[in-house]
Amino acid sequence: MKNQLRLRTIAAGMAAVCAVSLASCGNNSTGASGTTSPAEQTSKPAEEINSQLTYPVAIVAGYSTNEDDPRGIVLKKMKETVEKETNGDVIIEIHPSGELGSDADLIAGMIKGDVGMTVSSAGNYASYATKIGVSALPFLFSDFESAWKFIDSDTMQNINADLEPFNIHVLAYFDNGFRCVTTTEKAGPITSVSDMEGLNIRTPPNQIIKETMSALKASPKEYDFAKLKDAIKNGEFDAQENPIPVIYNNKLYEVQKYLSITNHSYDAMPLTIRNDIWTQLKPEYQEIISNAAKTAESEDRALVKQQTEDFVGKLEEEGMIVNYPDLEPFKNATSGVMDVFADIYGDELLNALKNR
Repeated sequence: MKNQLRLRTIAAGMAAVCAVSLASCGNNSTGASGTTSPAEQTSKPAEEINSQLTYPVAIVAGYSTNEDDPRGIVLKKMKETVEKETNGDVIIEIHPSGELGSDADLIAGMIKGDVGMTVSSAGNYASYATKIGVSALPFLFSDFESAWKFIDSDTMQNINADLEPFNIHVLAYFDNGFRCVTTTEKAGPITSVSDMEGLNIRTPPNQIIKETMSALKASPKEYDFAKLKDAIKNGEFDAQENPIPVIYNNKLYEVQKYLSITNHSYDAMPLTIRNDIWTQLKPEYQEIISNAAKTAESEDRALVKQQTEDFVGKLEEEGMIVNYPDLEPFKNATSGVMDVFADIYGDELLNALKNR
């Protein structure tokens, strides 16, 4: 009964978000960043596109982490490739570190027409297309290869179309790694499930992550990643959860003492472009962008895997104490999360997960 009540609450919340979002889809004339760059001075910003696309065109791209994050590194290379191969007809203007807003703001901005491109955790898109976040279910994958196999399967690729009514087209799937828990010195290390009880932990706007933390009896609260370090310094959170590359590249070790390798959720990240831009691009430019996105996907995945392997030691060098708790109790405690979402995902998708 408790799970059924929670499911109705989740479904109602998602429906409300979707209704608001659909109501705003008609407005495609809002400015993106409020700043002027050389590219904006010489080309037509994509957010001003109405019925006819003219070149050169600038696509405003934003993401929440800093430029050292794998997504930042590969997006910079993708930008260079696209601009070179389109002879400057398509310009990608990149805004890192939440300059254009939080992950939720960026995705909402694509729907409204304020943002042209973003890359964010799949679960952050699930407020609009619920099935897109399915790969975040707890302890679904044991390694990168099995996760990539599912993400690249027809089952997952067919779900991408669910975002198109919201003006979002999926270009590729970047990787963010497996999410782990970090805590302050005051909160202490997470060495068992009991240590999670009552933990004041920051999460992204991802209902699956929040349900997973609740199942572990923590107290999750979503919060803008770009403001997270200051929030932890100010005592608003005792803990947060993110993949190892994100923890290291964004220097969360400066405000967190302990790292617990929980690997509780795999974090796929769709790289997306506004659908009204995509459909108006010349076919040859669509091919250039698509190929560049797939190259970036491969580079990002390889980099995230490598950093996941390498950065635990670097975090220890920065003073973090690393713990490897027994994960079986964590898996048992979160086994009901899939049931919470069963009616939303449906039998076909859940059977595909079980038989992957």
